[in-house]
This record gives sequence, C-alpha cells and structure tokens, in this order.
Amino acid sequence: MIQVVITDDHELIRDGFRKLLSREKDIALAGEAGDAHELFNILDTTSCDVVILDINLPDMDGIEVLKTLLGRFPDAKVLILSMHPEERYAERVLKCGAVGYINKATVSDELIRAIRKVHNGGRYISEQTAEKLAGGIYPRKMEYPHETLSDREFEIFIHIGGGKSVQDISELLNLSVNTVNTYRRRLMEKLGLHSNAEIVQYIYRHKLID
Repeated sequence: MIQVVITDDHELIRDGFRKLLSREKDIALAGEAGDAHELFNILDTTSCDVVILDINLPDMDGIEVLKTLLGRFPDAKVLILSMHPEERYAERVLKCGAVGYINKATVSDELIRAIRKVHNGGRYISEQTAEKLAGGIYPRKMEYPHETLSDREFEIFIHIGGGKSVQDISELLNLSVNTVNTYRRRLMEKLGLHSNAEIVQYIYRHKLID
C-alpha cells in the first residue's frame, strides 16, 4: 500500500484528494496538513511513501519546505502540487530534489499515475516539460528575469510580493534584517526593480503567487 501525505492550505483541495484516494486499492492517505508545521509533525510520527506538497503555504515558502523536508528525511519522495504552470517552478523544485511537479488543474487520473510512478522510483512531469528536460534540466536561455534569482533570493522575492515586511521575513527565515535587506537589494538589481510596489506588480503580472 502506498502511504501518501498531502500538504495544502485549502481544505477543499484536501477533501477532493481524500475522496480521490479512497477509490484506489493500492493508495492510502496517511495524513494531511494545512501548513509546514503540521507536515513536519506528521512526518515525525507517521510512515509515508510519497509527500504531496503545495508550493504556496501560509507559514513557509514551498521551496524552503522542500529543502528542509529533504534535509530531515532524505529518502522522502516529494511531488509538488501547484496552481502555476510547470515552466514557472518545475526547474527550481526538481533541482532542489522534488521527484515531480503536478498542476492542480490536472485531471485526477494523472495525479494517481504520478503517485504510482514516483513511488516506483521515477519522476513525473508533463510531456512538454520532459522535452525541455531532454539532455539535462532546462538547458535553455532564461525566459524571465526572475529565473536568474538564487533560491534564497527567489524565496525573499515571493515573501515581499506576498506583503511581508523585512522584519517579518527576518523572523520567518531566521535571518538578520541586514541579511534580508542584502538579498532584497540584490534581487532588485537583477530584476531592475526599485521598490516593494514594483516587486508586487512584477509577481502578480507573472502570476508567481495565487
């Protein structure tokens, strides 16, 4: 039996996922979490084969959750679930150790196939993304300026776009205010932006957060 834990802050998504799995004889829901804190509590006490992880969580950036999770549970198989098209996040999360990326708009049968495939040691991505991955992870010219950001820069970028202050980000990521400001300055230079308002506009223009 494949034991699955899903992490998504939307109860309706978790409810739909629960109903979906109830129809499968070889897959069971081992736990569900609404944020990163609940997820780690579950993983500390529950045996799990596949973790379904939403890229946008209320208490922690999804990429940071992925890195922390794999640091604590290196054998975990993490399948990223997101509202965003694969080209926005797939490269970044696969490089960080995720074994697949599924868009929430996908049909239910595809999600079930993804769970079975990653459980058996494979990776799951769409055919379109597979073509881009041929020969290596996205060997292509960067299409968007934000793709040049480091993982930490991107993480802080998303938090600023979500309305968090430098102090909020400092406490959330356990970084000094000066360090957060340094990352903020660097990412703004890379993107040619000059204020938090421009960061917010950029993020919503490119639909990087829900």
